[in-house]
Amino acid sequence: MERPNRFTAFVRLRGEKTLCHVKNTGRCRELLTPGARVYCAKAENAARKTAWDVVTVEKEGRLFNLDSAAPNRAVKEWLALGDFLPEPAQCRPEAVYRDSRFDFYLETRTSGHYLEVKGVTLEEDGAALFPDAPTLRGLKHIEGLTACLKEGFGAHLLFVIQFEGARGFRPNTAAQPAFADALKRARTAGVQLRAMGCRVWPDGMELQKPVEVWL
Repeated sequence: MERPNRFTAFVRLRGEKTLCHVKNTGRCRELLTPGARVYCAKAENAARKTAWDVVTVEKEGRLFNLDSAAPNRAVKEWLALGDFLPEPAQCRPEAVYRDSRFDFYLETRTSGHYLEVKGVTLEEDGAALFPDAPTLRGLKHIEGLTACLKEGFGAHLLFVIQFEGARGFRPNTAAQPAFADALKRARTAGVQLRAMGCRVWPDGMELQKPVEVWL
């Protein structure tokens, strides 16, 4: 029905106007519009003021996952399949390197790798875009990954596209030109940039296949 702020939305749930928590603090202006069909999950904390979470929204017949925690969970499942690195790897979430914190650290018998994950919900002309608003944190992550390379670590930035049908991924130059420039410098330095499309259903998603990264 409406979104009074980034954290909540009023949803017509079972015929009643209900205040729900939005599990994505991004702008999502093109998704959370009045009249959009959304899917809600019961909150894990029964004592919370908002008893429901908005986790998925439908746009033009397709589902967009909004749960900001879902990309990391999906990536963890994908890493367990062993397709990311050729050797069996130990995986540690929330890994610190100097003054940076990355989503995963993976270690094989011969190498260590830092992996940062970014969830993507913005679409334009068939492409997935990130960020939807300027992000200083995102710039810091790129700088940190580049620094990892100098000490012999592998450095990876993975964009998880939280909807189906994206033809490719590109940085949102209109929102933050500096982020696009930083990605170009990082790739030149040796940071591995990847984007993965997902299969999405009302209460979940999983990584499906890579899509092209356009810089």
